[in-house]
Amino acid sequence: MVLLAATTGLRRSELFALKWNDIDFSNKTLNVSRAIYNRVVGNCKTEGSSRPLPLDRFVAKALWSWKKQSDYSKPDDWVFASPHGNGKMPYWPAILLRRTVRPAAIRAGITKWIGWHTFRHSYATLLIGNGENIKVVQELMRHGSARITVDIYSQARNPEKRAAQQRLVQMILPEEQIRPVVASSGSRPTQHYVDGVAELSAAELQMMWSALDQEELFM
Repeated sequence: MVLLAATTGLRRSELFALKWNDIDFSNKTLNVSRAIYNRVVGNCKTEGSSRPLPLDRFVAKALWSWKKQSDYSKPDDWVFASPHGNGKMPYWPAILLRRTVRPAAIRAGITKWIGWHTFRHSYATLLIGNGENIKVVQELMRHGSARITVDIYSQARNPEKRAAQQRLVQMILPEEQIRPVVASSGSRPTQHYVDGVAELSAAELQMMWSALDQEELFM
């Protein structure tokens, strides 16, 4: 469940509402067709939320393995069905956080507070830090409006502005006076996403996360 949340950026309400017939293993895609909150099933937040999502081969393989282990693997069964209710409803998100996710985070040395929305935060942070195209980010985040993506995207653009300015300086000043530390616009550094995220200040990250929270319906 955590792997899926971290690699797709699904909202909590969408993650727990998945059924096996929402997953196309042949084409490695995931269809988000419903949401669940406090055990009430409803529609997705926006029309854009229901767009199909690509599934990485490794993630699809992990889901297939989970399907084979699960006692609830029929097409209309919940992907994360709770055995305590004989699979009639998915797990309670808060209970899983308290009993499983947060203790695992502590064992891993992560002391910051973690919620289900943290995975969506991190997903957006890494996409933006990796320099992905804004349209691609919008599609993967499934924002109903490009404006939402732009608001989030713009909070993380300072490193890109700095890199663009530095490229200009490199064109003007003698090469021996400066040391290039960014790749040219025609190539992508191997660890660009790490550098990009690392260069974001705490204030910039908080502004970006706040923008994400504003577009989130279910916390």
